[in-house]
Amino acid sequence: MKEKYKKGRGSQIQVSNRFLNAEYVTDHPEGLDEPLLDESIRTQVFYETPKKVVNKVTSPDVGMEYSLNPYQGCEHGCIYCYARTTHEYWGYNVGLDFESKIIVKRNAAELLEKQLLKKSWKACPIVLSGNTDCYQPLERKLKITRSLLKVFNRYKHQVVIITMITVVLRFIDGLDELSRDNLVRVILSITTLDDKLRPLMEPRTATAEKKMKAINVLTKLGVQVSIMNAPIIPGLNHQEIPAIIKRAAASGAMSAGYTTVRLNGKIADVFHDWLTKNFPDRAEKVWNQIKALHNGNVSDSKFGRRMRGEGNYSEIIKQLFTHSVQKYMSKTIMEPLNISKFRKGGNYMLF
Repeated sequence: MKEKYKKGRGSQIQVSNRFLNAEYVTDHPEGLDEPLLDESIRTQVFYETPKKVVNKVTSPDVGMEYSLNPYQGCEHGCIYCYARTTHEYWGYNVGLDFESKIIVKRNAAELLEKQLLKKSWKACPIVLSGNTDCYQPLERKLKITRSLLKVFNRYKHQVVIITMITVVLRFIDGLDELSRDNLVRVILSITTLDDKLRPLMEPRTATAEKKMKAINVLTKLGVQVSIMNAPIIPGLNHQEIPAIIKRAAASGAMSAGYTTVRLNGKIADVFHDWLTKNFPDRAEKVWNQIKALHNGNVSDSKFGRRMRGEGNYSEIIKQLFTHSVQKYMSKTIMEPLNISKFRKGGNYMLF
């Protein structure tokens, strides 16, 4: 019996967790008298109470010093997401578990405030999120990211927001206040302008059109906006680079970055299954081009090249991106975020 495609989900399969010795599986469904009761994958929420939420980033090629992730797992379901492997540390898998079992840090704002109140803390941009999106669907109900931004506002501390959707506009008043002192930067991830590809590749994200409108609104508020054209997947979206940079620049984006796809760990199995089901006519070609980026593999953990790849395809992507940025964004300059306004120790300036 042909498996039904799970609309609204990126991953179409469950895969094993590399850290678990035993798992529930159904190797021979044809032997069952009744069909499995797994017709729909519902989102489950789990609450965690960590001792800290601000994390020092030691990776030298991600462009941030500190990150804060209020959520682990992500309902957006982006099929290529490198963060999928982090779900294995929680006992879940990188497939459907990553998209449907969401771990929430409900005391995140309290812990952020404690961090900012430390005498040893020096003002430095903190990135929301760096791993999974801080504005995923649950944020509409739980408003944890909203509470975090209130803390950043209270202490006049710098924050960088990375997101794939436009819920960021729901806290427009807070962003307005932060932008007056140049304390906030928003980075919108734009992978494709093709709205036939997007719902397959990243099913629960905003359309490119909505993102362009969000860039325009934020820019008019005085918020500095960048985009991440990431990941670039040869054979699927690499040809869109110039159009994405052009549209983003016209909407007000001041700079852009990019990464190429890397399929670490079991993500390779999830992505390959998705690729063959959605693009059977070019699956082998796309797969081989991804391998060409990483010296015959679909991933690379080497700092300095893991984010961009190497070889002919990597160089073509680099040149196409660089030329596009030079053409459409060469006249804009991003100002560094302001560290002078930070209310160290919670002290309020009267004058």
